[in-house]
Amino acid sequence: MVKKTKKIIKEVWQRPPVVVVLGHVDHGKSSLLEAIKDFKITVLESGGITQHIGAYEVEYKGKKITFIDTPGHEAFSAMRARGASVADIALLVVDAAQSVQAQTKEAIMAIKKAEIPMIAVLNKMDLPNADTEKIKRELAKNDILVESMGGTIPSQEVSAKERTGIDELLEIITLVAEMQELAADVD
Repeated sequence: MVKKTKKIIKEVWQRPPVVVVLGHVDHGKSSLLEAIKDFKITVLESGGITQHIGAYEVEYKGKKITFIDTPGHEAFSAMRARGASVADIALLVVDAAQSVQAQTKEAIMAIKKAEIPMIAVLNKMDLPNADTEKIKRELAKNDILVESMGGTIPSQEVSAKERTGIDELLEIITLVAEMQELAADVD
């Protein structure tokens, strides 16, 4: 007796990455998204500080990327964790003229818990006191070792205000997304 089996072929398609933007309050998360594409996020928020989760889509070199903007204020930790849990990639935004702050550390924990790849974004490079090496050392103290320091986490220096480093950041995002081979079941 010959047993017949039916082959089930699932059709999958490559899907755009969902990228969550995390970091301390006022380190430039929403400003970074505004620099990527003119979303007018901060003018719509009370005091220019994000107080809700927002989703934004951009197209870069024919590829779509969905960004989730999260609040950086300490009162919104649950929103940050929720944002990380639904994302494929996390951007950890740190003000290069300040330091790794409390919500930066909380964001790192949320990213690790979500088990998603991270890109360290060193923002505000236009400021004269920006010190990327200091920030990288502080990140290393929090178990975030960037590639330039022998680690595996990509990093990019940007100035949301001057709109510099943005194309390079988008390129890194698309490369990380390609390495993940994100797919969705057509059905």
